[in-house]
Formats: sequence, structure tokens, C-alpha cells
Amino acid sequence: MIRIVSIEDTAEPYRAPDLGWDGVHGDLILNALTHPTAPGDFRAEQGLATQILILLMTDRRVEDSELRHGESNRGWLGDSFDIQEGEGPLGSRLWLMRRTAITDETAVLVQDYVREALQPLIDQEAIASLDVDVTVDKPLNRVDWLVETYGRDGERSFNGKFQLFWEQLNGVANPLAR
Repeated sequence: MIRIVSIEDTAEPYRAPDLGWDGVHGDLILNALTHPTAPGDFRAEQGLATQILILLMTDRRVEDSELRHGESNRGWLGDSFDIQEGEGPLGSRLWLMRRTAITDETAVLVQDYVREALQPLIDQEAIASLDVDVTVDKPLNRVDWLVETYGRDGERSFNGKFQLFWEQLNGVANPLAR
């Protein structure tokens, strides 16, 4: 994760553009043409939500022992050799869920993967704590999870619901192709 630090106290640090996610596709969000200071420019108002989205929806590299025979690893290759002291790999292992059956234990595994993916936000003190509530819906072949994060003041700083559909994860060679 890139840490943005202002060199001067008076300078506004650069904020990464906001990302939107519709369950299948991620895209940059633009300001409306009526925006008072940056019409049509990239929106950069939801930094925490964007970081959470990137961490959850980016595939994390895994150990070879976690892969099925013949399966290729995913994630950023640099995580296998370019991790600095105090850093860990980024992204989530949620992509591994495509090979599991939906059971009550699935909820525990999803919760573990979500917490692991969001741990860098706690480590970098962007949030103080988080809650993850997972619901398994076997008839719909779906797992939903709610993420709530809290600041040092105890106030909730993010509240978002995500879901995995097994149909989207199985055999999708080009998930962003339309």
C-alpha cells in the first residue's frame, strides 16, 4: 500500500481517485461537470472506501501449497519478493473461495480472509478496529459480508456490504470483458 505523506504542514496531500465496484467491474469515479472546483476530474473524496475496495477485490498471492494441482497463482508478483520490512502482501485470498463448497464453515473462512486483507489499514493506523459479519445463503449460492471500520475516536468510519456469487467465480476467464 502506498502511504501518502505531506512534506509541508500546509500542503494538501495527494489523494488517490475513488473507485466504484458494481460486483463485477471496478472503475474510477468522476466528478459531475457541475463540481465547484474539479468538474469532470477524478473524484477523491472516499479514500478509506477506495482502500477497502482495493484490498478486498485485489487477488493476493498465496503459498504454492494453497493452490490446486495445475492452478496458477494470482496477485501482484512483487509481493513474492519485494516486501519491505514491516509490510505484508496486499489483497485478499477471497479468490480461493471458488474452489470451496458453500457450508457454514465458509463464513468463518470468508471472515478470516476479509480481516487478513484489511489488516494493513489497522497496521498503518488508517482505522483503529473493524467488524466483519458474514452470512451464508446456500439457496442463492452466495456469501454476503458487512464490513464496519472505526477510528481512534470510536466512531464508525466505513460501513459497506459485499458479496460473492459462486457463478461469477467459477470459470470466468475474462471477468472484465463485456
